[in-house]
Amino acid sequence: MEIRVDSDAGTRLDAFLASRIAELSRSRVQELIREHFILRNGEPAKPRDAVALGDLLSIAIPEAVPDQALPQEIPLSILFEDEHLVVLDKESGIVVHPAAGNPDGTLVNALLHHCKGQLSGIGGVERPGIVHRLDKDTSGCLVVAKTDAAHQSLSEQFAGRTMEKLYLAVAQGVPKPDRGTVFTHIGRHPVNRQKMAVVNPPGGKTAITDYEVLAIDRASGSALVLCHLHTGRTHQIRVHLLHLGCPLVGDPIYAKPERQAARTGRLMLHAWRLAFDHPATGERMKFEAPVPPEYTPWLHMLERPLP
Repeated sequence: MEIRVDSDAGTRLDAFLASRIAELSRSRVQELIREHFILRNGEPAKPRDAVALGDLLSIAIPEAVPDQALPQEIPLSILFEDEHLVVLDKESGIVVHPAAGNPDGTLVNALLHHCKGQLSGIGGVERPGIVHRLDKDTSGCLVVAKTDAAHQSLSEQFAGRTMEKLYLAVAQGVPKPDRGTVFTHIGRHPVNRQKMAVVNPPGGKTAITDYEVLAIDRASGSALVLCHLHTGRTHQIRVHLLHLGCPLVGDPIYAKPERQAARTGRLMLHAWRLAFDHPATGERMKFEAPVPPEYTPWLHMLERPLP
């Protein structure tokens, strides 16, 4: 589909197209622009571009895809499973649920195959069973609910901060002091909407992280840091370590990995330990995901075993 701009010059591109194409909302137009399905004079466009008289707008609307994730046979590393829940050791590099740019090959696709569709429906068709998320490049413990009752119980434990979440992070730099609590508000970055940032209250939401430096590599100026999350804000550890002046090693969003002295080829964040009360029995359960081999250099520098 092509549209030649013959009026309304100066209007934002997304608003212009939403007014001209009845079946497209403004948000859908923005999504198509981000995915380069809309060109302005043959070049990728931006939502905020102002149209000019004579502009040629090319719009390609992709074919519809199923709104429900499909089962796929993808290997899973399972730490525990019963009729109520599954605890996984998620690999770095795998996305938790389908979204724009990752329609399949996700943890949800693998779980639908493994559990034969028996997952909580509270998360909706794209996120069945998903109680909490880990970023694509974060590895480690993830709990998934098979029943709605389990989902509700686990969600309440997250909200009530009774679920223990310990992460192992490698920071470029050594946090000062060597242990403490970061208590801030975290919200969307005011300029880059793909980032989160520490913001002044009442903006954002409360974010609390306890941290402790476990080992220091003097050669690369990096540190192994144990992080205890009391809240679960998007990118919380990444933002809080950056706030301390010590961004995560391998973080492509909040740092420049190619300029870091410590290099491992991945984001150095691992959801190491997860503890919660079983939704059906009330038993306190604790799980640890094996520490990935990329952490070995820092583990060798530990003066005492991991707590």
